[in-house]
Amino acid sequence: MATRNVVLTRQQEELIAALVAEGRFQNASEVLREGLRLVEKDQLELRARLAAFQREAQRGWDDEAAGRSTDLTADELPDHIAMLSARAAREAADAG
Repeated sequence: MATRNVVLTRQQEELIAALVAEGRFQNASEVLREGLRLVEKDQLELRARLAAFQREAQRGWDDEAAGRSTDLTADELPDHIAMLSARAAREAADAG
């Protein structure tokens, strides 16, 4: 395994020490590896959400070009965006 030197804030040092003291982790390296796993998971989910959003955007452009579109009022727009966001989140969860 590679060895790295990292600079931590006092708060981060205290958090690591507390997690190890609680017995949740054996040492600081385990804490940092778990943190990196969470960052990686977050990045994968972000990429999946972005891909779902891009698919939806392309679907919208394709529908517009084919004449399959509906104008929305300003009052209808927030609900429509929320629906699209929920759909993208479901697709991202299914993909991940």
